[in-house]
Amino acid sequence: MALARLDNEVFFKKAFTDAIVFRAFVKDIVGIDVNPEKIETEKAFQPKLGNINFKYDIFAEDIKKRIIIEIQKVEYDHNFDRFLHYHLQAITEQQRSSEDYTVERTVYTIVVMTAPYRINEKTREFYRDEVLISSLNPKNLKGIERKIFNHELIYLNPNYKGQDIPQNYRDWLDLIYESIHNPENPKINIQNKGIKRVTEIVSYENISPEEWEEAKIEASHRKVLKLERNERSIEIAQKAIKKGFDDETIAELTDLTIEQIQKLRADEQAY
Repeated sequence: MALARLDNEVFFKKAFTDAIVFRAFVKDIVGIDVNPEKIETEKAFQPKLGNINFKYDIFAEDIKKRIIIEIQKVEYDHNFDRFLHYHLQAITEQQRSSEDYTVERTVYTIVVMTAPYRINEKTREFYRDEVLISSLNPKNLKGIERKIFNHELIYLNPNYKGQDIPQNYRDWLDLIYESIHNPENPKINIQNKGIKRVTEIVSYENISPEEWEEAKIEASHRKVLKLERNERSIEIAQKAIKKGFDDETIAELTDLTIEQIQKLRADEQAY
């Protein structure tokens, strides 16, 4: 069983816009049963809100349950604010059709990150979390959360395998990771019906020539972006070298190889 890589947008959308996969994924990650009338890609609100041209990779609504689900697939984490904006826009957009300030539909935004995290430019921290969940619910002074809004922004990153991740998350994290790093012989849980369905959809024999061609174009765009990110990684590595970080730490922070870092270190010493 060989899988197409799910870090390619073409195959990611092919899999996750399937109704069976979408419902299973949402059930495992968010914990709710949904039955959307349609699952859209490149969804944009018209007229747009603010000055940012938002487009959601995958967008669906369950009208009966008053739920909105957004799924974003990205290869970078350099701007967590971007996905906060996406999440909040789906909430505030509802105000256009409301006579008061009531937000009738609960919004869940799931961001799937297919590349390792970088050091956070604001906090200078380096995250190693497979799952991060942000809620808008307030807490009292005792730290007790009050379930008022229930909207959730969820980040999934399979590049940091933790010990205590529940199976419902683990199945999908492993699927994404294995499709990228071990597509010819993925070690995944096909007892999960949603996972099994994905393997059927993105197995090599079920990809059309047109889809392969579209995927190649998308991959070429990613190469350009990767070069740009590599330049930024080099800048971070150079600063880390000056601050006395060791090679292994810099490699983890930047995703550069030890050999690349040693060359940068040698160049720095030459000056």
